[in-house]
Amino acid sequence: MDSANIDTVRPAPEAVPTTARPDVKALVSLCEPDMVDINALITERMQSEVAVIPALAAHLIAAGGKRLRPLLCVAAARLCNTNNSYHHNLSAAVEFIHTATLLHDDVVDSSQLRRGKVAAHLIWGAPSSVLVGDFLFARAFELMVETGSLRALDILSKASAVITQGEVLQLMKAFDLNLSQDDYIEIISSKTAALFAAASESGAVASGASEEKVKALCDFGMNLGLAFQIQDDILDYQGSAADLGKNAGDDFAESKVTLPLILAMRATPKEAAFWDRAIGQREQKEGDFQHAQRLMLSSGALGAARDVARDYAEKARVSLQVFEDGPWRQALENLAIYSVERQT
Repeated sequence: MDSANIDTVRPAPEAVPTTARPDVKALVSLCEPDMVDINALITERMQSEVAVIPALAAHLIAAGGKRLRPLLCVAAARLCNTNNSYHHNLSAAVEFIHTATLLHDDVVDSSQLRRGKVAAHLIWGAPSSVLVGDFLFARAFELMVETGSLRALDILSKASAVITQGEVLQLMKAFDLNLSQDDYIEIISSKTAALFAAASESGAVASGASEEKVKALCDFGMNLGLAFQIQDDILDYQGSAADLGKNAGDDFAESKVTLPLILAMRATPKEAAFWDRAIGQREQKEGDFQHAQRLMLSSGALGAARDVARDYAEKARVSLQVFEDGPWRQALENLAIYSVERQT
C-alpha cells in the first residue's frame, strides 16, 4: 500500500463532520449485548488444566484494552444485518490472535508494561509468555473452524501469517535510519492494519454480505488500522504511561523507526549525528528522549504524521458510503475520527 504524501495531505475542514464526537461510546453501547456473550466465550476458551495458561492469559485479557478488533467484527456483522451469531466466535478468535501477538511482541521488544500492568513475560518468564501466545492462536483457530465458514477461516488465517511477516520485516529493518515512509506503511499494514481489516471483513462474510459490502468493510478496517497505528506512534512521543498503559518513549528507547521519527529526521538534517547515535547506534543518553520530542515539535513532524493519519481515517470513513445511514454506520464513522483524535 502506497503511503500518503505528507506535502499534500491536508484534509479539508468538511472532511470531518463537526457534529461527530471522537469517541467509541456509541459503538461500545451498540455492541454491548453481543460483547456480553463474546467476553463469556473468551473466558471459557482461555481455560486450561495447566494453571499458568489461564492465569497468564487473564493477566493481559482482563487488563482491559479497547477491544476494538472484536468490536469491529461485531459492527461489521450488524451493519450487514446478520441473522446468525457466527461473529461471536470470530470476534473471540480475533481477540485471541491479537492477545497472542501482544504476548510475543512484549518478549521480542523486552517491554516493561502492557495495558498499564507489568508485562507478562516479566512475571511468568519469556518461554511461558510465548507458549501461552501459541495456545491462544490454537484456540482462535478452533473458534474459527466452529463457524463452518472456510472463507472466514481463510481471511483470519492469512491475516495471522501477514502479522508474523510484518513482525519479521520490522526486525529486519530495525535501527535502519534509511527506512522510507513506504517501508513503514508496509510494516504497519502487516503488523496492525491487517487484523483490523480481517476483523471487519470476516464479520461481513459471516453475515452473508454482498461482495461490495465485504470489500468496503475490509477497506474500512485497513485504513482505520493504519490511522490507529500512526496515532499510536505519535502518542509514544506525546503521552504518559498513565494514559498509554505503557511507558511513553518506548519506541525511542527501542530505536524503533516510526513515522514521526522518519519525518523528524527528514526535517532536521543538522541533527543527523544525534539521530545516528541515538537510533542507529543505540547509544542513548539521559535527556535524549526529551531532545527528540523537542525536535519533533519544532520541526512539525508530529503534525505532519497526524495529517497522514487523518487522511487514512477519512479514507476509512468514505468507504462506508455504500451503507445506508444509521446508528451502526455513524458509530463506525465516529471510530474513524476517534482513531486519530484520541489521547490514549
